[in-house]
Amino acid sequence: MIKLIEINENNWLQAASLKVNDKQKGFLDSSLGIIARGYAFRSCNARVFGIAFDEILVGLALVKDLDEEPACYDLQQFMIDERYQNRGYGTQALELILTMLSKERKYGQVEVCVKNKASSALRVYEKSGFTDTGYIDEDVPDCLNLIYRFSD
Repeated sequence: MIKLIEINENNWLQAASLKVNDKQKGFLDSSLGIIARGYAFRSCNARVFGIAFDEILVGLALVKDLDEEPACYDLQQFMIDERYQNRGYGTQALELILTMLSKERKYGQVEVCVKNKASSALRVYEKSGFTDTGYIDEDVPDCLNLIYRFSD
């Protein structure tokens, strides 16, 4: 069963050892980089979650608040370790994150920026209900900006 867990002093080294395959390395930060970003963006309510299958850490996610327009949750990083991909863990973990944020409901939506060549990631987001905003950020023109809106 997939669950979200806190990254803490007891498991951060295990979390830092997670990695994606070589083809995916250009799409997101390293696991240690994700943990560091969580600390760096702590003033933005950044949260790093471990994604666990039973008691095995299989991935990481980083969510932070984005108060500029449009104000939303920013799913900055989301990864499943290369050893555990293609088992549905990413889809299940994303659903848990969306459910948690929906209950919290500080914002009405979640945004994510995904490299347009990251076809596996795009499928997971689209399957979970994210849609393309059509916005192209000139700083990252090779990315699609996807949005998930919470229903009322």
